[in-house]
Amino acid sequence: MEAQDGMKVLITGGAGFIGSTVASACLDNGIIPVILDNLVTGRQEFTEGRPFYRGDIADGELVDRIFAEHPEISAVIHCAALIVVPESVAEPLRYYRENVAKTVALLEHLQRNGCDRLLFSSSASIYTPGADFAVDEGSALDPLSPYARTKMLMELAFKDTAQATPLRVLSLRYFNPIGADPQLRTGLQVRLPSHALGKLIEARRNGGTFRITGTDWPTRDGSGIRDYVHVWDLARAHVAALLHFDRAVPADGPEPYQVINLGTGEGTTVRELIAAFERVTGAPLPVAEAGPRPGDNAGAFTRSDRAARLLGWKPQLSLDQGIADTLAWFARRDTLLGLTPA
Repeated sequence: MEAQDGMKVLITGGAGFIGSTVASACLDNGIIPVILDNLVTGRQEFTEGRPFYRGDIADGELVDRIFAEHPEISAVIHCAALIVVPESVAEPLRYYRENVAKTVALLEHLQRNGCDRLLFSSSASIYTPGADFAVDEGSALDPLSPYARTKMLMELAFKDTAQATPLRVLSLRYFNPIGADPQLRTGLQVRLPSHALGKLIEARRNGGTFRITGTDWPTRDGSGIRDYVHVWDLARAHVAALLHFDRAVPADGPEPYQVINLGTGEGTTVRELIAAFERVTGAPLPVAEAGPRPGDNAGAFTRSDRAARLLGWKPQLSLDQGIADTLAWFARRDTLLGLTPA
């Protein structure tokens, strides 16, 4: 698939944090993003200046209308999903319905409209890391939460469908996105994020104490380890995947389903993240220790070079830049989105 101005891509969940940032990167590269989002967690503000359809990915009539009105769509980036791990533990059926059942319906709608290129927002949470917590695309899988299991189930469904139909799939396994669009067009819209960096910012804002959830993991300092990748680097990876899709998953190739890890290759523990946060903000933060949250695991980081080989992509932005961009976005978010400060 050659890059060309006016090329269109459908982004499901394109009004959410990652989907909207991917849409911005597409626009910056002359690719028109068509957004489908039900706005359960997404924000309509993130769709301004982009063709937008409010609705459900399982709505076949709506998907048909999108393809009828935008026949130039050459690929779909599927970002629509519920993603909060503790919530998935408490409401597993909701997660299986929204993430799995509705994606199966979406697949049927895409087939009917002749779509044969799909990029899937998957997750590194499906891995079972080795002793050093590093994983590549061939590492064993053992998802420990309903959320993670929904991602693995959809990967299986995509792989089986690709084997049986003209569909080709790039499954992009994200590690831990941080940061915001450097132009601050979009960012994390959730008022009270459940991830570590969001909790650090919340503690700083409220003058509270940050809780390290889990201190007995077999890591170098007992806290969980993560591969924090800047969301703008993730967005750039999606553009690279669009432009190099046919090279990564050739139409006449033996394997119509390909997995690619998207991470920095560096593992950062929670304690190290706290130190980086204090370094960026220039002030210490009170810290306490607590037990792990439901569905948590020790974490992992990637050791793969597949993204560089197949997509020509490498991350460019640092952990400190990701923290700084997150702070810059949070300083503007409530005003931009009309939210009551948390």
